[in-house]
Amino acid sequence: MIDAATIEMAPAAFRFSGHESFACRYAWLPKAYRAISRNPSIFFDEEEAMVEMGIGKNMVRSLRFWIDAMDVARADANKTHVLTDFAHQVLGPDGFDPFLEDERTLWLLHWHISSKSPGLFAWRYMLGEWPYPEFTRSEALDAFKRQSAKLGFKHSEVTLSQHLDVFIHTYYAARKGKVAIEDSLDGPLVGLGLLVLSGEKRGPSGRWENVFSFRREPKPDITPQLFEYCVMDFWNRHAPQDRTLSLRVLATMPSSPGQVFKLTEDDVRQRLEDTAVSNANAAFRYQPSAVQAMISRQGAAPTLATIYNESPKHV
Repeated sequence: MIDAATIEMAPAAFRFSGHESFACRYAWLPKAYRAISRNPSIFFDEEEAMVEMGIGKNMVRSLRFWIDAMDVARADANKTHVLTDFAHQVLGPDGFDPFLEDERTLWLLHWHISSKSPGLFAWRYMLGEWPYPEFTRSEALDAFKRQSAKLGFKHSEVTLSQHLDVFIHTYYAARKGKVAIEDSLDGPLVGLGLLVLSGEKRGPSGRWENVFSFRREPKPDITPQLFEYCVMDFWNRHAPQDRTLSLRVLATMPSSPGQVFKLTEDDVRQRLEDTAVSNANAAFRYQPSAVQAMISRQGAAPTLATIYNESPKHV
């Protein structure tokens, strides 16, 4: 049965760079889908991509990084991109949400970037390993240095600092400081409100720092079908041969729905119970227990169509 050791941090599984210090912007993914549809090799010709996308060379490289991280397209050995089924179904001309107007799409993009492997170190560590409800930039950076060294890497402070900043600016729209407003407000995942400013405190240098906290509360915009979809995706990737999975794994393990979506264990339990009661055709059956509640496989996982056929949620 899957446990913490099954998905523990492993050095080969992480990326610390490639985003060129840019968080993904709202218009990038729909434009990238259309560009790749016309020319699958466009992002391997940086000059052509700059003209097509209307962005600079570093941003082209950043976008090439994000289309992979968010499961929009995958590069093959021929230096071309192959669009994923997710991209076709969601961003295509007749897709469910070609302009990222539906909040469910944003949660799915967040799920992709936070749960896939090989993953981004900042996402895995801050969402799955960070032990406190809040953090400052200096606290997180110090932890990055320790964890990077523990994993055997020799990253510079600049690399770790940029990686942390990209994580923060993906979810929080900075309105002052070194990051330009246009760089932060334009991120599609800012609207999820996953990362909130909760105060200030003095850092090691004596300067005041922002204190960030994760919005760890029920999130009705993560609809039942979307949650069930992610439960099964997590299960199929991490324990495909297991017939049962524990509530604790789903709520607390790194890359799990509970951790990626910052849901409490009680909320995860309630969602599993509600699914079992309301949907006789659910992909799993919930088995309550005072010792260790479990789910067991019983049907097919939801599809993207079943997610988008629920009541719409618009940003």
